[in-house]
Amino acid sequence: MGKIIGILSLKGGVGKTSSTISLGSSLSSFGKKVLLVDCNFSAPNLGIHLNILNPKKTIHSALDGSFSVNESIHKFESFDLIPASLYPLTKINPFRLKEILKPLRNDYDFIILDSSPSLNQETLSVILASDELIVVTTPDYPTLSTTIKAIKLAKSKGTPIMGMIINKSYGKNFELSLSEIERTAEVPIMAVIPHDSDFVKSLYIFTPYVINKPKSKGTIEYKKLAGVLIGKKYSEPFNWINIFRKITPEPQEVNREVYYESVFGQ
Repeated sequence: MGKIIGILSLKGGVGKTSSTISLGSSLSSFGKKVLLVDCNFSAPNLGIHLNILNPKKTIHSALDGSFSVNESIHKFESFDLIPASLYPLTKINPFRLKEILKPLRNDYDFIILDSSPSLNQETLSVILASDELIVVTTPDYPTLSTTIKAIKLAKSKGTPIMGMIINKSYGKNFELSLSEIERTAEVPIMAVIPHDSDFVKSLYIFTPYVINKPKSKGTIEYKKLAGVLIGKKYSEPFNWINIFRKITPEPQEVNREVYYESVFGQ
């Protein structure tokens, strides 16, 4: 039975949708069957990222009963997705999300939900529909404050949080350190994605970042995260920096190893 993972953030612009697409594309590169679902019902972006601009069959039409959830699935290269309607014509009940996704568990290894960047019913519906959550944040005080709110909400509903993705990191001392973020949020960091203008280029050409820049550090981080989710470690291309990482591993490397051993270790 497939696992449902919610991608959570309560602040716009942190890269939640690009993380959803990058993780989904990375999982599919391991041969897994993946479905992405746009659960940002009021301000959807997932379809726009992938050049699906005005779909008639969407998560909205599945929730309001106009079409079945299977009819709302669109194919995109190595994974599938259910976009949302930019201008929905009917009201929906977001709390039906868990119900309508249930039969799809038999068809997919992973269903990844792109949530709303607001503390509302849309976000709560994703939390309740997910088996596990990943929180996306950037290394600054304003975003961390909203990240803590998201984590508290998820914990209050009992949905496990796998960890955080730190996105748009410059690796500079004017940013919050990884240890500060972990200590404050009380959630392990599972991937650190460098700031990269090619995310914007990927959006421009409607191509997932991990396909557009397959050898980038960001892509390697997403592939390593995908690897621990399926119990298969990703081996990155050799370079001398990796040797020093083995001597002094980065926090996310340690956290991924801990997660891997806790889930897949003997």
